[in-house]
Amino acid sequence: MLSKEKKLELVKRFGANDQDTGKPEVQIAMLTEHMKQLSEHLLTNKKDNHNKRGLIMMVSKRRKLLKYLEHVDVQRYRAVLVALNLRK
Repeated sequence: MLSKEKKLELVKRFGANDQDTGKPEVQIAMLTEHMKQLSEHLLTNKKDNHNKRGLIMMVSKRRKLLKYLEHVDVQRYRAVLVALNLRK
């Protein structure tokens, strides 16, 4: 789980204000951070299939949000990719 401080930092960085958690950019950033934490957990706990399934579900949710953002506003999509260092 993300700490409150980390969530607030992501909302401030990607949202319009401190309460703006609904923007796709904020949701993508939170999912990315949570996925990083789960990936580290799965490196040490290889047989944790429940969290592995959760990670796969998060990857697909992030992919859907990125696809939506790409169709709505390409500039915001590219800014998120650069800020989170997602595609190379």
